[in-house]
Amino acid sequence: MISAADAAAMSIADLRQQFKAGKQQLLQDFAQSKATVSAATRLMRLLARHVDATLQQLWSHSGLSAVTPEAALVAVGGYGRGELFPHSDVDVLLLLPQGLTPEQPGPLKRSIESFITACWDIGLEIGSSVRTVEECLNEAAGDVTIQTALLESRWLAGAKPLVKQFDKAFCQAMDPRAFMRAKTLEMRQRHNKYEETPYALEPNIKESPGGLRDLQVLVWIARGAGLGKTWPQLATKGLITPFEAHQLQRNEGLLRLIRCRLHLVAGRREDRLVFDLQTAVAESFGYESTRTLRASERLMRRYYWAAKAVTQLNQITLLNLEDQINGTRDNGLQPVSAHFLERSGMLEIASDDLYQRHPHAILETFLIYQQTPGIKGLSAKTLRALYNARGLMNSAFRRDPANRATFMRILEEPQGQTHAFRLMNQTSVLGRYLWVFRRIVGQMQHDLFHVYTVDQHILMVLRNIRRFFIPEHNHEYPFCSQLAAQFDRPSVLYIAALFHDIAKGRGGDHSDLGAIEARRFCRAHELSKEDAALVEFLVEQHLTMSRVAQKEDLSDPEVIQHFTALVKDERHLTALYLLTVADIRGTGPKVWNAWKGKLLEDLYRLTLRALGGAKPNMDAEIEARKTEARHALALLAQLPGTEDALWKTLDLSYFARHDAQDLAWHARALWRHVESTEPVVRARPSPLGEGLQVLVYARDQRDLFARTCGYFDSAGFNILDAKVHTTRSGYALDTFQVIAPELDLHHRDLTALVESKLGLALIAQGPLPEPRRGRLSRRVKSFPFTPRIALRPDERAQRWLLSVSATDRAGLLYGIARVLARHEINLQLAKVSTLGERVEDTFLLDGAALQQNRLQLQIEGELLDVLSAT
Repeated sequence: MISAADAAAMSIADLRQQFKAGKQQLLQDFAQSKATVSAATRLMRLLARHVDATLQQLWSHSGLSAVTPEAALVAVGGYGRGELFPHSDVDVLLLLPQGLTPEQPGPLKRSIESFITACWDIGLEIGSSVRTVEECLNEAAGDVTIQTALLESRWLAGAKPLVKQFDKAFCQAMDPRAFMRAKTLEMRQRHNKYEETPYALEPNIKESPGGLRDLQVLVWIARGAGLGKTWPQLATKGLITPFEAHQLQRNEGLLRLIRCRLHLVAGRREDRLVFDLQTAVAESFGYESTRTLRASERLMRRYYWAAKAVTQLNQITLLNLEDQINGTRDNGLQPVSAHFLERSGMLEIASDDLYQRHPHAILETFLIYQQTPGIKGLSAKTLRALYNARGLMNSAFRRDPANRATFMRILEEPQGQTHAFRLMNQTSVLGRYLWVFRRIVGQMQHDLFHVYTVDQHILMVLRNIRRFFIPEHNHEYPFCSQLAAQFDRPSVLYIAALFHDIAKGRGGDHSDLGAIEARRFCRAHELSKEDAALVEFLVEQHLTMSRVAQKEDLSDPEVIQHFTALVKDERHLTALYLLTVADIRGTGPKVWNAWKGKLLEDLYRLTLRALGGAKPNMDAEIEARKTEARHALALLAQLPGTEDALWKTLDLSYFARHDAQDLAWHARALWRHVESTEPVVRARPSPLGEGLQVLVYARDQRDLFARTCGYFDSAGFNILDAKVHTTRSGYALDTFQVIAPELDLHHRDLTALVESKLGLALIAQGPLPEPRRGRLSRRVKSFPFTPRIALRPDERAQRWLLSVSATDRAGLLYGIARVLARHEINLQLAKVSTLGERVEDTFLLDGAALQQNRLQLQIEGELLDVLSAT
């Protein structure tokens, strides 16, 4: 290290070059080394030392020691620990003796400004504060973040006596209980922000549950209470076992290594393992893609297992810290059963070696947890024992009839399945007992609409099904709750939820493979033949109802007949409906909408009627709808016969595709405009309670649908559904279900806007405008989806079914409509299904061009061009 005199003589430019060259060399050496924990630890310490030396040189260069010999430079925050990640901030405190203030003009102010400016000039991104000891204590008392940063202070330069004075005063002012309470609440708030799961597909390696911050919180609390600063010190105090200290150190090392590599790959401070960077980080570890797993998936699975272990160990350690600091270790114990006690609302094992002596008690833990009112969690002693009992849950444990019986009792309890199974997964018991479940823990999904790992999605679906049976949640799923109240065996649905995606990531059809696993489980756990068959059916067909409802024409009797033949009876139908709703709602917050709910409910009711023996009689159904529509018109004070002018121009297919309320709305809106020369546009809040329903009535023209889609595209609306019909007199009568997520307007303003602007768009002349281009999300860029189309005739070869699968983006539906308009293809029905960032759209078409092979190939090529455009 150079002398103070030499440092003062060096120019800022020299110091900048020296700092950048030194840091670059350290990063280069790390990048070329093997991805090991020891390499990351060494890098972090060397970076901190390098910054230490640079700050000490700048301190000398600034002349602060000459101006104020009693002042000191202190490292605080993460930098205060003496470890730095490649692109972390450097937090420092300029500690001044009492009575000095940097606000007054003079040598002190100039020297401080010179020091801070020089730090930034050489490339040090510092966070700085200038305070006296008293000011530090006052600030810490009112802000736990400042208190935490000062907790890890470390002398860098200047007067050591002042730093010792500060350390002593800070320790005397620390209230361990208040500090622990504040940090615990802060952690809970942070966990809520990240949805209480370490299994987000783009986790924040520092802030997410199971991340580095969870480990730092434990050390901060222990340090604030004088219980230790390292994991071995906590073990010495009896707060954790030596084995737990080793596990904490090992998993912390892995998380640090990943974060170091992430910073290096990103070239900046980036703590999120975003899709863009996951592959590059994985390759920096030496991971390569295999036939079944991408390199990024291998890295992420390793991360998830570490985060899961951190979550478990965090719970154990935090509970022990709370007992030690609050003095509750000796609180009274109440017996719950022969093997378990209750202490302060936590379930505790009666003896440390319970699970070794009685392995059956492992699963019994979760059954007692369900059955005992007032129990809110497992004690540190119980969590520790479960963590250490993982090796006991072997193949013999899984085959044990007593354990199988207990597992079934957990499923069949009247309450508590959601919390019990989440706790079983957190403690690794679920994956140890259901070995097939273990394979999908931390398994990522790259299908553009799941936002959880497979295990978390499965538990979310289980939660959704469970809520169908809880009266307090009836308002969320009224129809599902009504059906669930009459379902005889909820446990059958819970089993189906556990197995419906359990074969993800193996290759092959996960529904078929999952059905095999479900059959094995049912046989091993002695389910009745009827229940086992239902579970297998649900797992094998869990995607079918969604596909039929969203892609096929529910007004076609043959569609209903085929689906009815598949489900066979009402019990199968109800179970499949409940699982389907729970599954869609468990993929992510943006996948479900009211329109999908209506399609599924319509399919359920139509199938139920067919199961009851009612053969499809479209004539009778249409007459019933007409009668209901006339009643609705009468209630709206419309004269008898209002509907006649419109209805006499329409054929049976129109009445088959619209319900009675739509018939009444159309008749009331159009009875004076049946022969209008100008387009008629009417809009109303959707009867589903989400978005708008828009009616378009105009003389038919080949680009009418395209112009309508073009308006919705330019105005920021998403089309959920389109029903297109042509009257006998040559008018188009189209109905759209749309939502406008980006428009924050009252529905009256929105309907007026649509009626006005869409009407103008339909009378516009000239070529169709180009679709707008939306930006692709990072996720789409990282996991591109190959677009697919299928164009096939119906059984009578009169109409054609076009199926489209592509990445969702602005202008997509409009682009498809432009191709159809260009080839004079008529669209009779459109079903638009958005699954996260993927669309699965279905169109019913007719047109002369579709009868010619050459033109059909041209159309398919143009459609693929639209789907592939970026």
